[in-house]
Amino acid sequence: MTESAELPQAPEQARTVFGEYFPEAVRYAELLADAGVKRGLIGPREVPRLWERHLLNCAVLSEVVPEGVTVCDVGSGAGLPGIPLALVRPDLKITLLEPLLRRTNFLQEVVELLGLDHVTVVRGRAEEVLGKLTPVHVVTARAVAPLDRLAGWGVPLLRPYGEMLALKGDTAQEELDGARSALSKLGVVETSVLHVGEGIVDPLSTVVRVEVGESPGGVRFAAKRAKAARPSRTRRRR
Repeated sequence: MTESAELPQAPEQARTVFGEYFPEAVRYAELLADAGVKRGLIGPREVPRLWERHLLNCAVLSEVVPEGVTVCDVGSGAGLPGIPLALVRPDLKITLLEPLLRRTNFLQEVVELLGLDHVTVVRGRAEEVLGKLTPVHVVTARAVAPLDRLAGWGVPLLRPYGEMLALKGDTAQEELDGARSALSKLGVVETSVLHVGEGIVDPLSTVVRVEVGESPGGVRFAAKRAKAARPSRTRRRR
């Protein structure tokens, strides 16, 4: 039996959540269960719970993302939460940021196969694209690192008064409490723990929201961002 054959039928909640993009969501689940497993992007044991634990768990993040904003999904991996979010929110302009080539190749294939014209794949680390990537309204991430480290990567990519939304587990509040000092230095002015997906996922998806003021990343990154944005003076005139 192949890994793709173990993919369960989509639950009824998926039809509700993905709406007209439900066929694309099914195709994405099939790609994760097949190519995603073969390329080591997702473990074979995750295939039976792809819908509940991964696609729906990520799609409900849309409940707290404002309309018509720009989004950067940091450490996108196999496209979670970026791809499910893109399927339910065509009003968003989403960048999938991922440093590993085999993952960005997969992401590019998925974007093209699903016709996601509002999604762009960028290969690189967050610290490498600072000053090159246009600052975004919202940064998303899912379980790629502890909150303090994750914020160090994601917060500097935000526009002034933007927000980072991180999907976390049961220890979200503890992580947040332990990261407050680091978050403050990064220019974070407001934090909260949200629960989304009522009637769709059980348990509910837990989201840590951190909102920045006028200096995303704090003083340290303000100087770095300004330096990166300056045009090169080494270019010779012809």
